[in-house]
Amino acid sequence: MTEQDQRITTAVAREQHRLRSFIRRRVADPGEVEDVLQDVFSELVAAYRLAEPIEQIGAWMFRVARNRITDLFRKRRPEVSTASPMAVEDGEPLQLADLLPAPEAGPEAAYARGVLIDELAAALDELPQEQREVFLAHEVEGRSFKEIAAATGVGVNTLLSRKHYAVLHLRRRLRSIYDDFLRS
Repeated sequence: MTEQDQRITTAVAREQHRLRSFIRRRVADPGEVEDVLQDVFSELVAAYRLAEPIEQIGAWMFRVARNRITDLFRKRRPEVSTASPMAVEDGEPLQLADLLPAPEAGPEAAYARGVLIDELAAALDELPQEQREVFLAHEVEGRSFKEIAAATGVGVNTLLSRKHYAVLHLRRRLRSIYDDFLRS
């Protein structure tokens, strides 16, 4: 084995677990996780074969992984509807699209938007049905607790409690995504 092959093998062995975990936190499909990981390793081999050596292999591989994930999310269309009003700001309904990075703001913004939409949808799916319904009715549809209570026959205090638990779950679930973006 050449010295160059040994460096590649050592870098892959050293970073493989962290890199897979990094990708897995951003990509739900296990097959896509492996595809992105293999793309990173393929690019590493190709880059090492060039005349210029890579100085910080770990950082370079994470940057390539971010780029591949961005490419993956560019191919997808968001599944969350942005047509429902979230709240009112200056008399105008605030849309979900207003809260997310604009897709035309560049690849990092498109990546962030895709990750946030996917993670929010997954976190909402994890909620018990009663919590999800009250959260969506209040936050997405903009309905008051009195309106929801009148429509469902469930007391306002019960609705408040359900929403409280939904918010706690969403905060806990989405905290790691928030922290990852701060570190990036």
